[in-house]
Amino acid sequence: MSKPIPASVFETTAPAIGHNRPGEAIHAPTSPLRSFDLPTGLFAATVGLYFAFLAVMAAAFGDPGLIVPMGIFYVYIIMAFGVPALWVRMKPTHADRPLSWARFLREGVMTHTGQLASKDAALQVLIMPTMIFAWGIAMAAIVAVI
Repeated sequence: MSKPIPASVFETTAPAIGHNRPGEAIHAPTSPLRSFDLPTGLFAATVGLYFAFLAVMAAAFGDPGLIVPMGIFYVYIIMAFGVPALWVRMKPTHADRPLSWARFLREGVMTHTGQLASKDAALQVLIMPTMIFAWGIAMAAIVAVI
């Protein structure tokens, strides 16, 4: 069974940056991290690619019987990205803001396996929605030929 650990117990060793001395213990911030450390533009591009896929599917398989399923897909995508967008803006007040595009390009992001350049992070985030969109285009082309 788990037991609660107060935030005051958590400490990290500060790197030699700014005013911290190497090896100096600092208290970890207790405010929640909610921005996912990526710029809003990457999330917007992901949503745009998913919506573009649905538009291609609606155009290729335009049937009145698909109105309800397509509506459900659109609502699902809006919820899947809308809830995290609202989560970033939740209170209590926190200093966490989405990463700016300029800072993302300059610094990249820190992942579990180490620092990742911005182009590599963008590729990882956008590869699946891009492949889904390309698959939709391929299916629409097949339907158009048949």
